[in-house]
Amino acid sequence: MKKIKVIGGGLAGPEAALQAAALGCEVALYEMRPHRSTEAHQTADFAELVCSNSLKSESENTAPWLLKQEMRRAGSFLLAEADASAVPAGHALAVDRIEFSRRVAARIAAQPRITILREEVATLDPTGPEILTVLATGPLTSPTLAAELQRLTGSDHLAFYDSISPIVDASTIDMSRVFFAARYDKGSADYINCPFTKEEYDRFLDALTAAESVPAKPWEQLPNHENLGAPSLAVSSPRMGSTTPEPALEKPHFFEGCLPIEETARRGRDTLRFGPMKPVGLTDPRTGRWPYAVVQLRQENLRADSYNLVGFQNHLKFGEQARVLRLIPGLENATFLRYGQIHRNTYIDAPNLLTETLQLRAHPSILIAGQLSGVEGYTESIASGLLAGRYAAALAQGHAPTPAPRASANGSLSYYITHALNPEKHKRFQPANITFDLLPPLEEDLRRRIRDKKERHRIQCDRALAAWIAWLNQPA
Repeated sequence: MKKIKVIGGGLAGPEAALQAAALGCEVALYEMRPHRSTEAHQTADFAELVCSNSLKSESENTAPWLLKQEMRRAGSFLLAEADASAVPAGHALAVDRIEFSRRVAARIAAQPRITILREEVATLDPTGPEILTVLATGPLTSPTLAAELQRLTGSDHLAFYDSISPIVDASTIDMSRVFFAARYDKGSADYINCPFTKEEYDRFLDALTAAESVPAKPWEQLPNHENLGAPSLAVSSPRMGSTTPEPALEKPHFFEGCLPIEETARRGRDTLRFGPMKPVGLTDPRTGRWPYAVVQLRQENLRADSYNLVGFQNHLKFGEQARVLRLIPGLENATFLRYGQIHRNTYIDAPNLLTETLQLRAHPSILIAGQLSGVEGYTESIASGLLAGRYAAALAQGHAPTPAPRASANGSLSYYITHALNPEKHKRFQPANITFDLLPPLEEDLRRRIRDKKERHRIQCDRALAAWIAWLNQPA
């Protein structure tokens, strides 16, 4: 049996390692922290959640719920630990970050088939007859390893910028100015809501759009390529020692699914009110009406002594954040435990590089999982690690892995990242969260007969789960 080498201790890597080990394989799990850290990580822990603490909706028959239901049926180890370290978050699954990481580390330590190596991997051997590699180094892959991957694939990487939301000390929130509620009263009232009048919103918006951003560091900036604006990492990172002349730099390309709030605000005065500050479904008990706008705070840990500002990732200087965020009603005297930040994320051109079983087409002994593969989001990263671990175990035992079924959420997400896009509609490959748009659509006659979107989604979920369960029950 071949041994499996898993590189990366974030979300996809530990899940892949645990899946492969549970299927009887010997696994070496590599993580370069603490010997070498990244620009966004704060610890050397496994499964550190860098951005928010939310694994998205648990509302029945939603796409995130479907993905998690499939993962639970497949025995996802990290999702089980997320469930065990959950904090109140209405209809979403949010976790205590520290408890979640602790539980994942304990799970790995308890698996005798996993050997942990705290060292940076700088080379990849696609020809080693006894080794399979799962590369799950995430969006902050070290420049050295990124250059090695580029050497093997012969393809430039694409890059976008991702952001981190601020966290506030709960004891410094003025509770007389806020109220607890979940949108449309779905679930328990776990969110703290900071309501705005029109005057307060206008004052906040003016301050936000005028605030000074942090200049991008040289290693973060994108070279101004003529077509895609996508950098070749071999020349865009001075830390790699390249002697190739640097191209002119352009404004950062932000990922649309995680825009800094100041960028959203610059798209129009009401954009925030239809986005992260939308007040719909949130009735202020003191007025009996929806506020003009609202900022929601989500519990950060089990002790409920800190809250993160939902959707408030930003790229402002810390002093500017302190000034602007204290214009939010209830946060006038707030102490911020962490300010918003931004960092560069890297992912491969998956449609041209990966097979449906997440193997590099040119080097099938190497599998790519997590955000490096082009999935976006915590749950999606764990899901791709689950598949990569199962595929690697099958390969290690001499079997040809069967791709996850297209009808399932996991299969649809993998199908999206591994198939070429229509160049007339898409200028470039963009990472994706799980949505119903990725699943196979219902038949035309069924769509005509069933007008209710929720009912159509229920049917899609039922079909997806049935296909997924049938796939799980296949012989190895």
